[in-house]
Amino acid sequence: MAIVNVTPDSFSDGGERFNAKQAIEDGLRFLSEGADIIDVGGESTRPGSHPTPAEEELRRVLPVVAELARHKAVVSVDTRRALVARACLDAGARIVNDVSALRDDPELLGLVAGRGAAVVLMHRRGRSEDKYDGPPYGDVVEDVRKFLVGRALACEAAGVSPESIALDPGIGFGKSVEENLALIAGAGRLADAGYPVLVGASRKGFIGKLTGLADPRDRDPASVWLAVEAARRGAAIVRVHDVAATRQALAVCAAMR
Repeated sequence: MAIVNVTPDSFSDGGERFNAKQAIEDGLRFLSEGADIIDVGGESTRPGSHPTPAEEELRRVLPVVAELARHKAVVSVDTRRALVARACLDAGARIVNDVSALRDDPELLGLVAGRGAAVVLMHRRGRSEDKYDGPPYGDVVEDVRKFLVGRALACEAAGVSPESIALDPGIGFGKSVEENLALIAGAGRLADAGYPVLVGASRKGFIGKLTGLADPRDRDPASVWLAVEAARRGAAIVRVHDVAATRQALAVCAAMR
């Protein structure tokens, strides 16, 4: 899954694709480099960010989603809002990737079920304004697994097909370095719940803490390694900034296995 942030303030690439033309060009390049899914987002979720009005979020993402879908890309829209998701599904998106696991907008679950869309349910606690703070975890993998399975069952009860649900442990969302590493190592335990697991560790802040690299753009080598490790441990999807390098590394990983 390739990341296309159409935002001015995302933590690692804010502003790089803040016009539709550049976002579309990069999305098409990611397709040529081997991306299976293009994830288009119009609202930053970095800690400390402020919510983007739904109308502005839609203005940012809709032309990008529509053009990439016209080129037969499998497009995911990274949104918490039914208004945005509805317009993007109408424009050809196939997946709703929601950092709130369909909790922030009460209309979104019914929309996903009614449209037969696929959904990525992500674990997070709190709000970006509060840096996703919460009480300490016990067994972080088990705590996250229970939450995500609960959300998946709620989706099934609403009519979402089990085959259309993926789980994302929310790497970097209010977790410590050790907890992030445990969740990547525990991807197989999460996958044992019966749903494919998505891991998005690319350029995250905990990599900076491990390596001392302050600029997120310098963290791609570690990001590629973590994507390979996540896949080796049981993740079905990795969400990345550097598609070409990750695809190459995954091919070698598969050969070694």
